Amino acid sequence: MTRSLLPPVLGALLLAGCTGDLSDLQSYTEAVKRRSPAPLEPIPEFKEIVPFVYQGGNRRDPFVPDAETKPLPAASAGSGITPDPSRPREPLERFPLDAIRMVGTLEQYSIRAALVKAPDGTLHRVSVGNHLGQNSGKIIAIKDNRIEVSEIVGDGTGNYRERAGAIALSD
Repeated sequence: MTRSLLPPVLGALLLAGCTGDLSDLQSYTEAVKRRSPAPLEPIPEFKEIVPFVYQGGNRRDPFVPDAETKPLPAASAGSGITPDPSRPREPLERFPLDAIRMVGTLEQYSIRAALVKAPDGTLHRVSVGNHLGQNSGKIIAIKDNRIEVSEIVGDGTGNYRERAGAIALSD
């Protein structure tokens, strides 16, 4: 048989298989139609929710800043404090800073490094200049009992500022 005849022959065989005795299918369909439907569950009763009307009285409006509220120190537009979106991300930047644990330090050739444990259980060796945390955190110092980090965080107005953070040595 040539390859050109194979598809029509297979198609004819498949169609021939569909023209059999359908009496068992018809009897099953009739039996299903004769069954009585299952009873529906009653509609649940919902508790009435009593609305609460906020009466501010002499309280301040929480959506209007008052005179005592001091704005966050924001970086000026020309200060250059912004996260670098084109910088390749390091593995520890997937995790929040407070989820990363410092487990020790080591020093080789007068270069100090820290060992940190990520939330997924992996151990990483980090040095000054490495990035970690989800706020563009950069390691600025490694001490015996902590890692000092400088993060770049948004202040809510579209500007960014630097914030100091640290990871303490875990017990």
